[in-house]
Amino acid sequence: MRLLPTLMCALLACVGLLASGLSAPPAAAASPLHCSQIDLPVSVPTPRETMHGQLCMPAGPAPTTVQLLVHGATYSHVYWDFPYQPERYSYQRDMAKHGYATFAVDRLGTGQSTKPPSVTLLASVEAASIHQIVSHLRAGRVGGMRFNRIILVGHSIGSGVATLEAAAYHDVDGVILTDTSHLVSALAAVNGPTIYTHPVILDPQLRHRGSDLGYFTTRPGFRPVFYETSDADPQVIATDDATKDQMSILGFGLVLASGDEGPASLLINVPVLLGVGEKDFAFCGFLSRDCSSAEAFRKQEAPYFAPAAKLATFVLPGAGHSIALHKNADEYREVTRAWLRAHFGGSP
Repeated sequence: MRLLPTLMCALLACVGLLASGLSAPPAAAASPLHCSQIDLPVSVPTPRETMHGQLCMPAGPAPTTVQLLVHGATYSHVYWDFPYQPERYSYQRDMAKHGYATFAVDRLGTGQSTKPPSVTLLASVEAASIHQIVSHLRAGRVGGMRFNRIILVGHSIGSGVATLEAAAYHDVDGVILTDTSHLVSALAAVNGPTIYTHPVILDPQLRHRGSDLGYFTTRPGFRPVFYETSDADPQVIATDDATKDQMSILGFGLVLASGDEGPASLLINVPVLLGVGEKDFAFCGFLSRDCSSAEAFRKQEAPYFAPAAKLATFVLPGAGHSIALHKNADEYREVTRAWLRAHFGGSP
């Protein structure tokens, strides 16, 4: 008689286990990446500065290679993890989906990093701060991971900073420069510091920060200058404007002169990938570069790089200045991954 209750209990236990198994999410539903916010100390321009960054790691075994992402002027690390349709426009999330680790920093003076006096953000200071981040990555102070291979990735003025860092410290394994060249267009040279921008203290969106007179941002409504609108979603441009940041106008000029347009790139001794949008207002056309093809662009830029750079170039068809935020940005990211595979192996 005792057998029946025993069987009933066993049956109920089996049903409970089966139900819990059916209701549990499958392993494939796990998040394909994990992003964490990290603050790191840097000792320039004062010993008490902090740089903020976002580390995004793919699912599965942790890679030992990381891309260190350096944004351009009036952006923050948000450029690399764009909040509007991130599945389409986030560089970090797309790279994680393909197995790559990325660390996107807020440059000094921007985002959640400390904001020293704008006049202290010299080109050498910008390069030194990124060098210290490279050291943190190698030492295991970012997410507890010791990265043994670091690829420095720049956007616009961030490419100038990346150029100066790689040329001065020789501590990275590869360099990807986007939205830059060694010759700026006449349109950008004339309008950039005057028509397109103004001091942050005059900006209705950012003036609450209390930044000094040397910090500038784009004027309201001028964000479309970074786009070829026929290849851009209007909501992307609106989100870009809503998340804009500031820049040191002095630092901007010094990085442009010495990093983007100077001879420092000749000292880079690791592989370099250089890319622009075909319709980039700052570096293509009107007394600037011929961006009609990657071959034409490379021919003009090759004299500024040493043979050790093994310079490769690409042009994103129909895109404007901020190529990561155009409709065909996936083509740019795939070119980047193909270059990484060619130089650093097929597996992240």
